[in-house]
Amino acid sequence: MSSKSQLWAKVSPWQRWREELVLRALFICALISVFTTLGIIYILFGESLQFFAHVSPLDFFFGREWAPMFEPRSFGVLPLVSGTMLIAVGALVIALPLGVGIAIYTAEYATGRWQKILKPTLEILAGIPSVVYGYFALNKITPLLQAIYPDTEVFNAASASLVIAIMILPTIASICDDSIRAVPKAVRDGAYALGTRKSEVIAHIVVPSALSGILASFILAFSRAIGETMAVTLAAGATPKLTLNPFEGVQAMTAYIAQVSMGDVSHGSIEYQSIFAVGLVLFLMTLGMNLLSQFIVKRYARKYE
Repeated sequence: MSSKSQLWAKVSPWQRWREELVLRALFICALISVFTTLGIIYILFGESLQFFAHVSPLDFFFGREWAPMFEPRSFGVLPLVSGTMLIAVGALVIALPLGVGIAIYTAEYATGRWQKILKPTLEILAGIPSVVYGYFALNKITPLLQAIYPDTEVFNAASASLVIAIMILPTIASICDDSIRAVPKAVRDGAYALGTRKSEVIAHIVVPSALSGILASFILAFSRAIGETMAVTLAAGATPKLTLNPFEGVQAMTAYIAQVSMGDVSHGSIEYQSIFAVGLVLFLMTLGMNLLSQFIVKRYARKYE
């Protein structure tokens, strides 16, 4: 009899029953998450198939005009995808260097006192509701942009990108900080023993060693930026258009879903079903980002003894 079996034989029936109860409860929790995901996928695909029964998939995925509420109606999703990507990419351009810089400072340079200040501050940023960020963009950031660039519209992608960058900054900084701290001290000491400066150790040893976690944080932050709703709705507006000008108003996919979900259209109409088609596109984009993140973590992960 193995040692594990001997230990289990000494356990009282009450303890065994309690262990089995906990295991079954945890298993049920796992099943709930699985069935919830399957239910969401079923609803998305089911409603989307009804939508595509009336609208050609080619017109939907490659159409350049989105006007589901007006006659003649048009269901080209590219303006919504363009607005979403414009905001998300703009947010990443701002947040990525800041997040990595904060992570390097907190992990390699900051003393205990500064770490106690910076980390709680980042946690506060993560805890602020997105609707607050939206009103902050509309009332503070947009007037500032208009003072710098007078042609900035009241609703614009630039202000949305700035607040989304602030929202995803804690995610990037936290994951990058954990990845940098996971690099063993012996790796750093070996580089210092060769006479390498601290900045060179960080740039050429530590950051490449933590590359998998850093890249994963980028992709997870990008998924968060794509899926943000309230801040984008309030800051960017509801004007779907194909544009690369960040100072113009655009509409993201999440903003359109929120707009239609307010109850302005009848249940079961093609306009109502369009939100599931847009949600399906958003789901596939986010799923692709998450799968890419897992691949990068496995591809570039470094294991240390």
